[in-house]
Amino acid sequence: MPENSLEQIAADLVGRAVKAGATAADAVVREGDEFSSVLRMRKIESLKEAASKALGLRVFVATRSASSYSSDFSPASLDRLVSRTLAMARATSDDPSSGLPEREWLGKHAGDLGLYSDDVHALSTDDRIAMARRAEEAALSADPRIKNSEGASFEAGEGTKAYANSLGFTGSYRASYCSFSVVPIAQNHDGGMQRDYWYSVARGAKGLDSPESVGRKAAERALRRLGARKVPTCRVPVIYDAETARSLVGHVFEAVRGDAIYREASFLAGKLSAQVAGENINVIDDGLRPGGFGSRPFDDEGVSTSTMPVIEKGLLKNYLLNCYTARKLKLRTTGNAARGIAGPPGVGPKNFYLVPGTHSPQEILRSVKSGFYVTELIGFGVNIVTGDYSRGASGMWIENGELAYPVEEVTIAGNLGEMLKNIGMIGLDLEFKSALAAPTLLVEGMTVAGT
Repeated sequence: MPENSLEQIAADLVGRAVKAGATAADAVVREGDEFSSVLRMRKIESLKEAASKALGLRVFVATRSASSYSSDFSPASLDRLVSRTLAMARATSDDPSSGLPEREWLGKHAGDLGLYSDDVHALSTDDRIAMARRAEEAALSADPRIKNSEGASFEAGEGTKAYANSLGFTGSYRASYCSFSVVPIAQNHDGGMQRDYWYSVARGAKGLDSPESVGRKAAERALRRLGARKVPTCRVPVIYDAETARSLVGHVFEAVRGDAIYREASFLAGKLSAQVAGENINVIDDGLRPGGFGSRPFDDEGVSTSTMPVIEKGLLKNYLLNCYTARKLKLRTTGNAARGIAGPPGVGPKNFYLVPGTHSPQEILRSVKSGFYVTELIGFGVNIVTGDYSRGASGMWIENGELAYPVEEVTIAGNLGEMLKNIGMIGLDLEFKSALAAPTLLVEGMTVAGT
């Protein structure tokens, strides 16, 4: 459907709700196509292409609210959706924090954020499968020790999202993405096997890396893990590569979400304007980055997107909020409402990232006499309430500034609050491959638990 048709559907649904007795309402409508293919050892294992459309409605009866969703756009179905959602709202409890944004907060970015590329749609099914096939072939032919593959895949999607509310706001935007990945398996002379992966993702096909370069890098990553061992328990500097450093930034995001703050379920609760990290740490949430995977012209409550400092020279400057959590904290929304089709808005990141430094990854590596270079994290042993951090990990041991041998089956432990204050060096290798991003990071003094 054209974008304005989706906007009209959303606006009409809101109008139906208000006419039926809602004091306020909003609606989101989505339509899109998704594609995925998986092949293993040069043979296609699965191929899926799907088109979908759905809408979600949220209604308010004074300070009571409820939400529901449907994929049936017929008038009779929408009337039932409205009546049932209103009945649910009347049965819920009063919540003074619920409601739409203040009218003056509504708005949308007028410029092109580069969220949609028509070359994704132009790719044929054969072209898409060929990218995955080329990536796997490059990995398998990179070295005789690459004996097998867990597969290669190609995924793509494009769609339109529209939003409307009873304050008169309507808006929509189109977005696309495509990606491919490969997971080769390496085997050494004694039969020991290791797997690793690599991938490329972009808003459009022109932004993807070549399948051959991705396949070769995946093979290199798998090969360097052969002969992995444990290390004795020790306390050493730990380097997170850019892929694993992104998870640290994700933990910071979880700690500054408004819902974690008002529930006092975060180690950063009550610390606005306090020094929570080293002076070299700057974290930004940027909704206006061209082509960013978290960029959008407005959030899922119709609030105009913006760029927000979260940590500035180590000082906690802002929590990230939607309207509900902002009212709970007696603050203003930061335009971080994120909503699927079902349920009320939560708090989501825009392009949430740690600002890069001036050091190359090689320079950071050379600075460490003895330490651990992390390339994969396992498990979810992070307590956002206390900041306690403990995760399984694998990677490479560092000796005299060089990668010496592979390491596996160890645990790295610390506390997020202390880790943020002990980041000694920050890389310049920031890449935006999702809504969360970080460069290579050196964290001083973590416990590596092994034998």
